[in-house]
Amino acid sequence: MSPPGRPRPLTLMFLLGMGMASERINCPSRCSCQYLEVNCTGQQLQEFPAAIPLDTRQLILAANNVSYLPAVELSFLADLVYLDCSKNLLGGDLDFTFIGVAKLVYLDLSFNNLTQVTFSTFSHLLSLVVLKISDNPNLVTIEKDAFANNTWLRHLDVSRTGLTFLDTSTVQDLPNLRFLGLSDNLWHCNCSFLDFITWMTESNVHFPDADNITCYTPEGLRALKMPAAEAQLRFTCLTQLYKGDYVFLCLVGFCIFFAGTTAAWLAGVCAVIYELHTSKGEEEEKEGG
Repeated sequence: MSPPGRPRPLTLMFLLGMGMASERINCPSRCSCQYLEVNCTGQQLQEFPAAIPLDTRQLILAANNVSYLPAVELSFLADLVYLDCSKNLLGGDLDFTFIGVAKLVYLDLSFNNLTQVTFSTFSHLLSLVVLKISDNPNLVTIEKDAFANNTWLRHLDVSRTGLTFLDTSTVQDLPNLRFLGLSDNLWHCNCSFLDFITWMTESNVHFPDADNITCYTPEGLRALKMPAAEAQLRFTCLTQLYKGDYVFLCLVGFCIFFAGTTAAWLAGVCAVIYELHTSKGEEEEKEGG
């Protein structure tokens, strides 16, 4: 007989069985669950899975057809630290989507249809260390202060997107950044981009696949690697005149021309007056003589 107050072996087995059954029941359909991990890779899911255990730390939704991440459902997973949503159909912007998962350290949104990143997209992810938003061909805008709150960010990948420009301060002000993927983008190497290229060549950040970080436009700099583009742009941008400069020079030239013309006219008038006055004086002297 079992000691008083302790569950009998049969009861204990029943309770353990119920716990295991409960764990299976709480696992989303077509997903596999382990301790604190839910893996739904390649299950052709159309929507964010329901019934995810609330203590989940790692959620993998890679290679599905999910087009929307519900902020409310995500906020239930307050302990989530790892989220992989790569190879889905996430589009538009994701502003305020991650407001309830502040502990997130790893976020993979690569191979989706993102179009922009604003301050409100990742501003609540104060612990974020790794962010992958590469292979989003429609991503054309990353706002200047998009990562202002992500001071722990160490690994950022924006390779193979539609980006043509990135403000220097967007990445320069990240104190822990060590890895920045920029390859195979549509970089527009003009004078406005020179500061960013200069920062690249002088920073201690590692740029993987650096041979494929090249200019896309203008035509004269296409396929040029960043160090060579920097040298070319330094020469061009320091010697070229902008439209405002030409307008200023035209105004100065016009003023000089107008002043010169006016001065010549006044000199001519004075000479004529002097000549008339002299002639008149000579005539008066002759008449008086």
